Amino acid sequence: MSHIDKFGLLGGNFKKPPQRKTRLNRSQEELTPLPWHDYFEYKRVINIDDNKFTTYLLGNLDSVLIVLLHGGGFNALTWSIFAKHLVKQCECQVLAIDLRGHGSSFTTDDNNLSMDTFTNDVISILRKLYPDKMPSIVLMGHSLGGAVAVNIASTAESDLPIIGLVVIDVVEGSAMESLASMQSFLRSRPKSFKSLHEAIAWGMGNGHIKNKESARVSIPGQIKNIVTGKLATDELEESTIIDSPQSTEEINKPPYSSIDSIKEDEECGPPSLSTEKSLGIYTWRIDLCKTEKYWPGWFQGLSNKFLSIHAQKLLLLANIDRMDKDLTVGQMQGKFEMQVLNRVGHAVQEDDPDKVASILSNFLVRNKFANPTGDFIRILPGC
Repeated sequence: MSHIDKFGLLGGNFKKPPQRKTRLNRSQEELTPLPWHDYFEYKRVINIDDNKFTTYLLGNLDSVLIVLLHGGGFNALTWSIFAKHLVKQCECQVLAIDLRGHGSSFTTDDNNLSMDTFTNDVISILRKLYPDKMPSIVLMGHSLGGAVAVNIASTAESDLPIIGLVVIDVVEGSAMESLASMQSFLRSRPKSFKSLHEAIAWGMGNGHIKNKESARVSIPGQIKNIVTGKLATDELEESTIIDSPQSTEEINKPPYSSIDSIKEDEECGPPSLSTEKSLGIYTWRIDLCKTEKYWPGWFQGLSNKFLSIHAQKLLLLANIDRMDKDLTVGQMQGKFEMQVLNRVGHAVQEDDPDKVASILSNFLVRNKFANPTGDFIRILPGC
């Protein structure tokens, strides 16, 4: 059954992909934003009370459901290329969610970013989407999204049909240690961008996202128009992107050095309207600096909760050094599978989406959660 057949019965705000526009020249095209419908079949806004959560859907509805939860500051489109690869390798359906305060989701209190709030939001979305019979679920989360996935599985395991859990590049020990330097890192980012091209170039040039294609689809979901407050992804869909002309040299040149960006950003927070002309057209969708009070609650107790969950578990890391003591012992006891990927940054699923899709499809097939399809290639499991 297709998504249109299923969700047409449920009603709601449901969008089909619009038509593509004319392309720019090749130099500009390398930094041209890509629309969500190049990767997902449908976009649906889920209304829960006065809150609106944006979701993206892909795949076969009569199969296991992979629920994708992004990291802090990211958005559902961080999973775009990965999702497209995954559904070609095994029979599954994908649901990527813009979490509260992120992407195109808007709530009555976008500043309430506690772990319990995230958890309740995701559970409510799933119950709204599947009011009668919920499919078997594999929760998959990156960074903050990984912590949310663990919390959902540990608190709702008896209620939701969770059969698998996949966590990407978040470990309690290293996460808690990194919190002390998080404000400094956030201040090192530019406050605004003069164009969407510039934002994409910054993301690739500063190692935020190493994969060019992924940066072109996910970064528009991380920034908003300073004047209108509209997400760049939504502007792209409505063909109202505000972009200043740039020469080839300007496009290929990273717009900021790390030193320049630190000087610019001595304080956190979005630019004010009075400085919008000098600072640029776009700023970050979420001001992560203001979420600091929630950081410890996102990660405290993460390792023990992860190890206590009975569902099949997989941990993907960008660096083996990020393992803490509890997980190291648990891994040696065979309590979960683990894979360490090479030549990737923190945004593992964006930097090497094909590899992550291959690892997950093998995890699903090996555990008999999904059947392989034409592009499936069997690989050896990790430790």
